[in-house]
Amino acid sequence: MSVSDPIADMLTRIRNAVMIGQPNVAMPSSKVKAEIAKILKEEGFVEGFEVVDSEKPGQKVLRIKIKYTGERRERKSVLTGLVRVSRPGRRVYTKKQDIPWVLSGMGVAILSTPKGVMTGQRARQLGVGGEILCKVW
Repeated sequence: MSVSDPIADMLTRIRNAVMIGQPNVAMPSSKVKAEIAKILKEEGFVEGFEVVDSEKPGQKVLRIKIKYTGERRERKSVLTGLVRVSRPGRRVYTKKQDIPWVLSGMGVAILSTPKGVMTGQRARQLGVGGEILCKVW
């Protein structure tokens, strides 16, 4: 099955897994998806991720372990919201001085810049703008 927006598909799979309390979620892998998963891990939204070979030759699978707090019945996900900002039909770009703050700094904006995929805070430090891929809180 062909997906027109693979990043939105990734975010939707994570959002759906959080809603039903799944510990892991798997999806087809790409370099951008792996970079987004790396940022989510560094910022503490997920416990970890790995890229493994699938049963089909030449394809890789990205597995993300979702982070929860609390015990069994009172278990809550650390990840409460994921929003895709820039879509294939409407790209959203920002200058370095206009990078958005997510929940007054409690969340993270993930950008695709000329220096790679990074958080909004890191892009401000490096003085680069780029395409706003998504917001996470």
